[in-house]
Amino acid sequence: MNLEEYFNTSHIKGNAQSFIAEKTAQTLQQFCEQEQEFAQAVEQSGKTFQQCLDHVIKGIVKRGSTGSLSDLDAYNRAVKFYFPCAVVHQRFELDLIGNAKESAPEAKSFDFMSLMDW
Repeated sequence: MNLEEYFNTSHIKGNAQSFIAEKTAQTLQQFCEQEQEFAQAVEQSGKTFQQCLDHVIKGIVKRGSTGSLSDLDAYNRAVKFYFPCAVVHQRFELDLIGNAKESAPEAKSFDFMSLMDW
């Protein structure tokens, strides 16, 4: 499967879908590169990227109003469209000097989900 062709955003229909299409496509392509099993699930799904985006925004955009959706929620919904038991985790890094990866390997990082009070 050609991932760039599959995740082509030029023919996406719907305002909300178009709004999230590019970043979602980039993220899902990265996930396909990271996890061969996920790439296989996308390939064998028989579903289109348009259908995925429709699924992601389902229930968010209501008639006459617009809802909100975090990036993490959007990526989780998109991944679950192809691989229902998968979960996307988000990680943030704090870099106080702007180039910690280059000069300070001891940069602090934390798991955002650990801050959530579920």
